[in-house]
Amino acid sequence: MERRIRVGTSGYTFDDWRGLVYPKSLKGSALPYYAKLFDCVEINTTFYRVPPPTLFEGMLEHVPEDFVFLVKLPKEMTHERSAFDRVVVPFAGAVRALVQAGRLGGFLAQFPFSFKPGDAEFAHLERLADVLGGHGIPINVEFRHVDWLDESVYRFLEEHGLGFVNVDLPEMEGLPGRTDVATSKVAYYRLHGRNRANWWRDTGDPHDRYDYAYSGGELDEWVERARNATSAGGADVAYLLTNNCRLGQSVISALMLAKKLDLPRPTPPPGLPEEMFELTRDELIERLTRGVAAAREDMANDG
Repeated sequence: MERRIRVGTSGYTFDDWRGLVYPKSLKGSALPYYAKLFDCVEINTTFYRVPPPTLFEGMLEHVPEDFVFLVKLPKEMTHERSAFDRVVVPFAGAVRALVQAGRLGGFLAQFPFSFKPGDAEFAHLERLADVLGGHGIPINVEFRHVDWLDESVYRFLEEHGLGFVNVDLPEMEGLPGRTDVATSKVAYYRLHGRNRANWWRDTGDPHDRYDYAYSGGELDEWVERARNATSAGGADVAYLLTNNCRLGQSVISALMLAKKLDLPRPTPPPGLPEEMFELTRDELIERLTRGVAAAREDMANDG
C-alpha cells in the first residue's frame, strides 16, 4: 500500500472566504474550487445536524476520484451523548454514498473540554468503537483536555481500534499540548491556531478563536511529524488539517504545508474549465496573504 500525506482544511465554506479564497461572484458549489487546491477536506457541518444522503451524493460529483472526505461525528455522539442512539441510523445513511464510493477517509470524534478521563468516558469510547468500528472506516478521536495525554489512554485507543488526533492549540492551562502519537494506521493532525486572547473569550463570532496566521517555522514541526509517521512511524496515511479558518487563513497554512512537503498538485476536479495560467502555490499564498491584510484594513476602517 502506498503511504501518503494528505493536506486540507477543516471545512471549506465560510462567508469570509468569498472574495478571498473563492470568486466574489461564485454561484453554485465552492467544492470544485477547493478541490483544485487540496485532495481532502474535513466536513464539520455534520456535527450540527445529520444531513440527508443527497448532501454527499452531490459532493461526490464535484471532486476527482482520488479525493477523500473526513466527516465529523454529530454532537449527539460526542457532546450531547444521551441522544447517541437517536442519530446512529440516520448518520449511517447520510454517509452511505461516501462509503460505497470508497471516499470516506475516516470519522472525526471531537470531544469537548469537559470530557475528561473517567469510567463513564472510557465506556463511551468503547461504545463508539463498537457501533462505528468493524467496517474498515478509521475513527479518529480528538480530546480537548490535557488529562487524556497519557500512555494508558494511547494503549486503550489502540486496543479498541481508535485513532488519536494530535492538536495544535494555544498553550493554556488544561488544553493538550502538541503531541506526535498514532494509535492506528492513520496519523491525524489538526491545527487550530494559537490565539490565546480569543480562545475562551465570547466575541459573538465563534470563528474568532481560530483567527491565527501560522509562521513557516510553526508549521515545520508538523511537516516533520507527518513525514516520520508515514516512513518510520508505520502509518498508512497522515492527514494535516488546518482549522485557523478566519479570513481563509487555514487555506494559506495548508498551502504552506503542501509546499513544504512538496506534494503534487491535486487531480483537477470535474466541471471547472482549465485556466490558461494556473497560479503556483507561492503565488496563491502571496495573493491570499495580501487579501487577508486588505480585509483586516477594511474591517478596521468599518469599525
